[in-house]
Amino acid sequence: METRTIRFIRRGKVVALPNVPPDRTLLEVLREDLGCTGTKEGCGEGDCGACTVVLGEAAADANGDATKVQYRAINSCIRLAHSVDGLALWTAEDIANADGTLHPAQQAMVACHGSQCGFCTPGFVMSLFGMYCNHVAPGNTISRELAQEELSGNLCRCTGYRPILDAARTMHHWPADAIDEAQLIAQLKTLRRAATNGAANADENYLLPQSLAELLQLRAQHPRAQIVAGCTDVGLWVTKMHMRFAQVLDLTRVVELQRIEERVDVLRIGAAATLTDAYAALVADRPQLKVFANRFAGLPVRNSGTLGGNVANGSPIGDSMPLLIALGATVTLASTRGESTMPLEDFYTGYRKNVLAADEVVAWIDVPRPRTNGAMSGEFMRVYKVSKRFDDDISAVCLAIRMHVAADGSIASISIGAGGVAATPVRAKQTQSRLLGKPWSQAAAMDAAAQLRAEFSPISDMRASAAYRSEVLGNLMQRFWLESQGASAINLESFELQETRA
Repeated sequence: METRTIRFIRRGKVVALPNVPPDRTLLEVLREDLGCTGTKEGCGEGDCGACTVVLGEAAADANGDATKVQYRAINSCIRLAHSVDGLALWTAEDIANADGTLHPAQQAMVACHGSQCGFCTPGFVMSLFGMYCNHVAPGNTISRELAQEELSGNLCRCTGYRPILDAARTMHHWPADAIDEAQLIAQLKTLRRAATNGAANADENYLLPQSLAELLQLRAQHPRAQIVAGCTDVGLWVTKMHMRFAQVLDLTRVVELQRIEERVDVLRIGAAATLTDAYAALVADRPQLKVFANRFAGLPVRNSGTLGGNVANGSPIGDSMPLLIALGATVTLASTRGESTMPLEDFYTGYRKNVLAADEVVAWIDVPRPRTNGAMSGEFMRVYKVSKRFDDDISAVCLAIRMHVAADGSIASISIGAGGVAATPVRAKQTQSRLLGKPWSQAAAMDAAAQLRAEFSPISDMRASAAYRSEVLGNLMQRFWLESQGASAINLESFELQETRA
């Protein structure tokens, strides 16, 4: 098969790379083909951040016109090289000026003594560069909280946290370094037109459709092609399991699947919307999800990964699914034969197995929006993630609970999603049934905690034992009760003392 030539913008010029295998990673191409050895190979799984680079894409406004560049720090170790076709790319070698003057992201690291051994430094610098482009260049300053959030995907920190956070907060002290976005947007538009005119065809082994109709036609023609989006999971199949793919179908350029639509009753999130954008939309509807959203992996993973990919992956410890189940989300599958929609929990049939046919793709997820009036307004919702690290870690247990309490104090509706306790993400149907219609009280919460522990039979693995997971499930229901009564500082040992707050 003919191999698509990768074209992207680097240092203001178009780079063209022919004959790149479809399953080759961006990091391999950077280090081995382009000699960009400043980009480091660390964990090989998108965890440490040593391989961080920044991608730029022309972002369209409400009228569909590209008026600004969207900058995203991503992990190059698990990103397929062909996925950057038509984008702009920056590595640690690219951001200093031609005369050797350092970029503010680099100069701040030097001034704040943020580097020690140096191995992880390029990754930190590129995350800082992304922050500079997105926040400092438009005229904003960076708080310590924002710096912590956006550096969550860079884990080495051999100098400690403070010097690097100081560097993030002081980048604006150095002479401004602005990118000529008008010129860059013009270049990006030219590349996009070339990609559209040379749309994916059956002779290529990296298929990059631009529309939903084209995607569905290609899927029908190539049912064995490996579907990819951000590659935050498939990339590990390449780097850790050494899997090879003869043909790849990339859905990230499908315009219809990139959209997030705010409808009256639902938030429709396209399968190709990044986790960053999808969670931003969910948080806009429900601000209480902000901390949980920030704890989904690190920013570079959220910048690459997609909500549709997380759903299709179906990992029992994937964090999106318990939340979506609790929210009552539905998933729509599409093919040339038509569309079908189902509750998210019905999509899964077993461990990483689902009802998706060979010619189908996940098209979008519909998430019911909060009720603002009526008999069941006043939604109370919490999502709990239990993991060994606070940032950038995989859940041992995830529990999402959404409840409406009627005026008489009875539970008018209850929806519970759980992860890490079964072979698939699951709805706690028995616990829901036990609670529905009962007065919301400490006794009801304690009864629900016991039911949750009995409803599932989790396994023991490297993250937690089965006994720990079962115990934590019940504890989180107790915590939900306390928080519903206004408790903010929670100590479950004093649970009995909270009864007077009911």
